[in-house]
This record gives sequence, C-alpha cells and structure tokens, in this order.
Amino acid sequence: MNEFTTTRHNPLIDPTMHVWHGEVAGYLFLGGVVAGIMVLMGAWLLMRSDEDRSEHLSLVPWTAPILLSIGMLLLWLDLENRFNAFRFYFVFRPLSPMSWGSWILLAIYPASLMLAWYTTPDVLRRKALDWIGGRIPTAVGRLQRVDAWILGHRTSIAWVNVLAGAALGVYTGLLLGTMASRPLWNSAVLGPLFLTSGLSTGAAYMLLYRLEDVERVLLTRVDMGLIVIELALVAIWLIGMATGGELTHEAMTLLVSGPYSPAFWSLVVGFGLVVPLLGDWIEQAQGHVPGRLAAFMVLVGGFALRWIIVYAGQHTGFSEGMAALF
Repeated sequence: MNEFTTTRHNPLIDPTMHVWHGEVAGYLFLGGVVAGIMVLMGAWLLMRSDEDRSEHLSLVPWTAPILLSIGMLLLWLDLENRFNAFRFYFVFRPLSPMSWGSWILLAIYPASLMLAWYTTPDVLRRKALDWIGGRIPTAVGRLQRVDAWILGHRTSIAWVNVLAGAALGVYTGLLLGTMASRPLWNSAVLGPLFLTSGLSTGAAYMLLYRLEDVERVLLTRVDMGLIVIELALVAIWLIGMATGGELTHEAMTLLVSGPYSPAFWSLVVGFGLVVPLLGDWIEQAQGHVPGRLAAFMVLVGGFALRWIIVYAGQHTGFSEGMAALF
C-alpha cells in the first residue's frame, strides 16, 4: 500500500487511504470459512477415511466453492476498476501478496470440487452421472474416467485440500500483515491468527448442519482447541503492538481502550471466543451433545474480528506520526 500526504480536500480527486469497506471484511471472513472446510475435511479423509460419514457432512464440501464465489464477488464489487481484475492472471509476482492470493484463489476451485465429489455419497454420485449422461451422452466416458481417477487418489486430494486451504487461510492475514503503512496490520501474527480463526469458523460452519453425534463431539473438541490457540494469538498480537513503538502502541489502543474497544471486547473476545469456549466445555463436561448456538457465536465473532481489523487498521498510519515532527 502506498502512503499519500496531501493538504487538498477535493472529493473523488485526491487519494484516500480509507478505501476498504465491508465487502473486504466479508471476503476475508468467507475465505477463512472455506479454508477451514478444506483443511478439516482433508484432514478427516486422511485420519478417518474408513469411517462412515453422515450425508450432511459428506455434502458440506460442495458449499466451499459457493462461499468462495460469494466472497470473490464481494471483493470484485469493492474494486474501483472492476473489469481490470483479469490482469492478475496475466502475470505472477513472487513478492506481491495479492498476486499470490489471486493464483491461490484460482487453485481452490479444482481442489475443493474434487474433494466435494469424493465425499459425495455413492448413490448421489451415480445419480449425478446418470443425469448428466442422459443429457450429454458423449460425456459419459470422460465423466466415468474422472470419477474413477478421483476415487483412486483419496490421499492426494486430501493433502492438496489441506495445503491449499492452509495457504488460503494464511493469505487472508498476510494480505493485511504485509502492509507496512498500517501499524495495526503490520504484524507477522495476522497470518497465523487468520488461519486459526478460519479453521475455527470452518468447524463452526460445519456444526450448523445435521451431523451425527460423534461428528458433532469431535468437531466441537477441535473447535475448542482452535479457540484456545486463537485467544493466545490475539494476546501475542496485542502484546507485540503494546511493546512496539509509539505508533503501534497507539494502534493497539484503538482496540483495547479506543473507539473500537467495545465491539472488540464484546463481539470478538467475549461473544465470539470466551463464551462459546465455556459453553462447549460445560456441555462436554456434562456429557451433552453440543448444539448450534456456540457455533453461531463463533461465526459472528470471526466476522467481527475481520470487520474491526479492516476498519480500525485504516485509521492508523505513519503519516500522523511523521506530521508531528514538523
């Protein structure tokens, strides 16, 4: 991100840094959920490949490309020159996070679709092949070969989804973390934080479906561990800013005691992390099957985290500190 300093005030003419809106936060949130679905379902195939899955859990991966498409639509709507977005795919710049992100997003589609096809129950998969074959008879042979190839490469498909999902989750944080002009964003912790939050929201999203009791208990335990890690990463992120320079300390106060602190402490830390963790722990301790309320709260907290970081980060910059020197 380039930093501009100007004394003019001409709307729609002078550059401004407050250019990212709610669409970006929505894209980061949906990207994290998709990353969580891919990583968790890929890991499920690697560790529990021989176990039966409920129909709802088997069909959840089909929602990953749909959610990603909605997120990319939001990102596209936020662009100033929307119809120039295709130029990202004419070149690859190794030092550009956005270039990496554009190609990662493109790779997510085939990986997630192969995962979704593999996890689809046999009955539904055969019905889909018969339906397509009845309308496009010439495609039957090719579809059967693709079907056989996917079913024969379970491990490869699982690993591709785990790695691609992790790359997507980390990228959503690095997209902000590499912008040195924003002290609130410029932290190496944002990558792991957004990845962990994405895995947590992915698990919470899956818990909204009608899963078997065993599946719900396992996903809830995974989510509890992820919430603990996320709380630790949030603490490390805030401590890092508090012990940094004056500008990073000022950026931290926006969240801790500034205008964004009520939403941060209530929606993100309280409603989105601590309360769901305690609720899941009580349910587990009493032997109850976890419900959907805690999962819903985790999703709200995950979205609030990205919304607050996107907006609060645009209220921090180095120009204010430099201006005080003159």
